[in-house]
Amino acid sequence: MNGETILVTGAAGFVGASVARAFGAAGYRVRVLVRASSPRDNLLGLDAEIVTADLMDAGAVAAACTGAAGVVHVAADYRLWARDPEEIVRNNRTQTENVMRGALAAGVGRVVHTSSVATLGLDRLPADETDPLTPDRAIGAYKRSKVVAERLVEAMIAADGLPAVIVNPSTPIGPRDVRPTPTGRIIVEAATGKIPAFVDTGLNLVHVDDVALGHVLALECGRIGERYILGGQDVSLRTMLGDIARLVGRKPPTIALPRGPLFPLAWAAEAVAQITGREPFLTADALRMAGHHMYFTSEKAEAELGYTARPYGVALADALAWFGAAGMLR
Repeated sequence: MNGETILVTGAAGFVGASVARAFGAAGYRVRVLVRASSPRDNLLGLDAEIVTADLMDAGAVAAACTGAAGVVHVAADYRLWARDPEEIVRNNRTQTENVMRGALAAGVGRVVHTSSVATLGLDRLPADETDPLTPDRAIGAYKRSKVVAERLVEAMIAADGLPAVIVNPSTPIGPRDVRPTPTGRIIVEAATGKIPAFVDTGLNLVHVDDVALGHVLALECGRIGERYILGGQDVSLRTMLGDIARLVGRKPPTIALPRGPLFPLAWAAEAVAQITGREPFLTADALRMAGHHMYFTSEKAEAELGYTARPYGVALADALAWFGAAGMLR
């Protein structure tokens, strides 16, 4: 498929921008689908055909798929909080269905669906691809939306012959996090001295450009119907905050907080958010998720795709450098 056209959704966003660049670097012609309202900062310098359309518009999505050899669906409603949480679920399900049906109608040869490790169980650590969640086991609307979307893709693979491969990135960090993402917000807040304490949790951090290359490998080498974790390194929150402090010349936080007393603060923050419409920094769902060490293994992707990830410290340094250059660490 090298040299042919690949459609990437969500290319104005953090992961999508890196994915689009990775396909361009690999020799593909890149077509990106972005909303009219999407900021274009991440598209600067990108050699791509830009199609303006809304993923909720099935006809426009189908038209964008026409003539593409592959479709990579990265776009998602990535919010951990909304006034109407079910809006997140509806958006991610509908947008995914529109992209998958558009790809089928256009006769696309290969589809990569960007899911998340949020769709996987954590009963055994490090977790792998063998414990897919059902919607009722997912914590919060965002995770539930990703489960619903992934199960939809699997159903279409089985029933409609959708030629799709699923990738499950862990927690990407690095350059071009313009929003920023929830993890990017933690990095910015920690680097500016606004996180004096931590809870006992952990996550798997990976450079966004490694995740992007994993998408290229999935398109070229992935087995249809399979899912592949695209992860990096398991890191405790305390270690992450300490490394951020070291990189910016601050003292690391040393106060460990229990999660329980933080729930009233989260509920209060969410109540204020209902009035202001601004996403709160602390949410009850985030605290529930923090009750788990979200550790994952990428052994399957390494073995089948040739996937690799650089040390997480490199990703963290790149993220801080980008946030600093963007004026977000003042």
